[in-house]
Amino acid sequence: MSCDRKNSVALWTIQGLLAALFLFAGGMKLILPIEMMKGPVPLPGAFLRFIGVAEVLGAVGLILPGLLRIRQSLTPLAAVGLVTIMTGATTITIEGGTVAPAAIPFVVGILAASVVYGRREWAPLRLSISRLVDRRNGSSR
Repeated sequence: MSCDRKNSVALWTIQGLLAALFLFAGGMKLILPIEMMKGPVPLPGAFLRFIGVAEVLGAVGLILPGLLRIRQSLTPLAAVGLVTIMTGATTITIEGGTVAPAAIPFVVGILAASVVYGRREWAPLRLSISRLVDRRNGSSR
């Protein structure tokens, strides 16, 4: 198995696991009563619902673009959003007075960041620097 193939399999595995995790976590934030979601740091109910929607959409964004091969540049963007959510979750967990449980959202955030890094070729820059320089010099590629 080539290195590119191994990387692709590893990324798809990480994406699948993260999608399942965020689909479950986001779905729970959407269906549970607000009173049941109280944590060590009180957050507004509307904010928790917003995070639930963002997690569900992030889970979908990790899988569907690559699976359907449509707008694959959305996958790294979805992963960036999930990294942002996990950064907040890590911070809030630490702020709540418990450091050890903060390792879970931290590791999940690192996994989401690996998807951002691994799928960056799905979101290439539209105009490369060399093309820009060539256009300034009057030549075209």
